[in-house]
Amino acid sequence: MKLGITGADGLLGFHARCYLHALKDRHEIRLANRSTFSSNDALDQFVDGLDGILHFAGMNRGDEDQVEVGNIDIARTLLSALRRTDARPRIAYANSIHHSRETGYGRGKRAAAELLRQWGAEHGVRVGNFILPHVFGEGGKPFYNSVVATFCYQLARQDEPQIDSDGELELLHAQDVVEHMMSWMSDVDAQDGMLRLSGTPMRVSTLLEDLRALRHRYVEQGAVPDLDEHVHLRLFNTLRSYLYPVLYPRPLVLHKDARGELFEAVKADQGGQIFLSTTVPGATRGNHWHLRKIERFLVISGSGTIRIRKLFSDDILTFEVSGDRPAYIDIPTLHTHSITNTGEGLMQTLFWSNEIFDPAHPDTYPEAVLS
Repeated sequence: MKLGITGADGLLGFHARCYLHALKDRHEIRLANRSTFSSNDALDQFVDGLDGILHFAGMNRGDEDQVEVGNIDIARTLLSALRRTDARPRIAYANSIHHSRETGYGRGKRAAAELLRQWGAEHGVRVGNFILPHVFGEGGKPFYNSVVATFCYQLARQDEPQIDSDGELELLHAQDVVEHMMSWMSDVDAQDGMLRLSGTPMRVSTLLEDLRALRHRYVEQGAVPDLDEHVHLRLFNTLRSYLYPVLYPRPLVLHKDARGELFEAVKADQGGQIFLSTTVPGATRGNHWHLRKIERFLVISGSGTIRIRKLFSDDILTFEVSGDRPAYIDIPTLHTHSITNTGEGLMQTLFWSNEIFDPAHPDTYPEAVLS
C-alpha cells in the first residue's frame, strides 16, 4: 500500500514510522508535518494516489478556542486536498476519549471526526474514528500531554515527581495503537465508524509507584525487573529511553581473589537468552534494531566500538568498550546499533536479550548505523 502519516513529527507519527519501517518492503510511506499542511501543493503531492492515511495531526495545547478551531481546520485542509486530487484513501483517525467533553479540545476532535465521516460517506471510503485512551511511548515529550513521559523524565534525572490529581488513567502504548490501526487498514472487511481502543487501567499514584520500582530495580539494584505484564514491558522501555544515553556504559563491580576475577553480567527477574560471540579484528556485528526487545552488550575481552543511532536521525553516539574495564550498554528500542572489533586480537562479547530468539518472530530489523 501507499500510506501517508500526518503529524509525522509527533509521538504517534514517530512510532508509526518505526512500525512501518520494520515492514519497509511492503509499503510506500509518505510523511506530512506542519509545513506540509501550510502548502496546498505539498499537501496535494502528499495525498495523491494514497491507499491509506494514518491521521495523527492535531492540536492539544493552547487557547481553548484556538485548539477547537485548529483541529477542525486541520481536518478541512486535509479533505480539501483529497477533493482537489480526487484521492480516496482509507483514513484511520486518531481521536481521543476526551472527544465527548465540552472543552475546546473535545469539540474540535469531535467536529473533525464528523467532517471525516461525512467525506467517507460521500465517497464510499471507510473512515476509522479511533478513540484512544492515554497514549505513551519512547520519545514522548515531558510536561506536554503524557504524565508517563513527565514521570520518566523526572525519575531519570532523580527529580521528585509531584501528583497534582490522583486520577484514573487508561494506558496504551503508541506501538499498540499503530498495530491496531494497521490491522484495520489492511482488513478489507474492517468496519468503519467509532472504534474504541482499550488500555490498562491505572491510577496516577500506581503509575508513579510502578515506575519508581522499575527504576530502583534496574538502576539501583542492577537487575532487569519482572516484565511479564505487557504494560510493564512498555513502561520499562519508555523509562529506558530517558535513561539513555547518560546511564551508559554502566560499570560492573569486579570481585577479585586468589582464584581470579568475577563479575555479574546480567541479573534479571525473568528469563531470556545469553550468548557469547567472538569477533575478528575489524569485523562488525549488529546493524539492526528492535521494536520491543531489551538487549545488553558486554565486551569481556578485547576492545570494540558500539555505535547507536535513533531511527530517522543522523546523530550517532559512540561508546568505546573493553574487557579490561567491564561495562555494559543496554540498547534502547527504536535505535539501530552495531559493535566493531577495534583491537588487534579476538573480541569476546556477551549478549543478553530478555526473550529467547524466535526465527518466526525475531523482532530484529536490519539497518546500517553508518550510511
